[in-house]
Amino acid sequence: MYLTGFTFPNEDREADYLWDSGMISVYPFKLLSKRGLEKLDFSPVTILYGGNGSGKSTALNIIAEKLKIERDSIYSKSRFFLDYVEMCGADAEKNIPKSSKIITSDDVFDYMLNIRNLNEGIEVKREEYNKEYLDAKYSAFRVNSIEDYERLRTMNKTRRLSRKQFVKGELIDSVRELSNGESAFTYFTGKIEENGLYILDEPENSLSPKRQLELKKFIEDSVRFFNCQFVISTHSPFLLAMTDSKIYDLDQTPVRIRNWTELENVRMYRDFFVSKEKEFQ
Repeated sequence: MYLTGFTFPNEDREADYLWDSGMISVYPFKLLSKRGLEKLDFSPVTILYGGNGSGKSTALNIIAEKLKIERDSIYSKSRFFLDYVEMCGADAEKNIPKSSKIITSDDVFDYMLNIRNLNEGIEVKREEYNKEYLDAKYSAFRVNSIEDYERLRTMNKTRRLSRKQFVKGELIDSVRELSNGESAFTYFTGKIEENGLYILDEPENSLSPKRQLELKKFIEDSVRFFNCQFVISTHSPFLLAMTDSKIYDLDQTPVRIRNWTELENVRMYRDFFVSKEKEFQ
């Protein structure tokens, strides 16, 4: 445990600030307080659950900003946001490790976009090497000077290799083999190290159910064996079922702690599959 508690300003403190600043309402004021969320007490895995607009992502960004936790993607924050953060308080048992990070869906999207751009570049190079292979293998060529030896080396390589072997060898590695389906999961496993506090904003985005279960196991193992603590926002029933997690339901006013099987999202999944039970037999 690194972070044990976090406090947000109540409606009275927000009202005093807004009155002094001459504002009626500015983000993120009045978002969490209207749900009665004034304090979070953390476990090794703490989950914020709620629908769109419930304030899950906002709460995570506030916590990360207060703790000055590293992030990859830039997010929009006004002067009012920083003033709000100053009004918050954090209780920590230990210093927050430097390896700690906040990882958002934007981070994963940017990573996957970079992979896609890299793959598009590789596809261009692949076509170039295909053409080079065919030109070298079937063209007549005579060595006239020392400058021609590189061309001769390529020709000899095409004589002993298939086109696929030649192209793959020239590309060194096909990045696409790692980027499809696994890239988002690989991003998380690459960023999360031992001894750290990790804030994950809807990590299930871009992950199949199978990968969500793998991420669930990875997070549980990181807590149990590698001294990690997690604060997560999610809709995923797989992640909500995480072992010994504390779940805050931001759809409730006031916000309350609930068991994952009580959550509306989870019960909708359960009711749907129960209604289709005969089709599984």
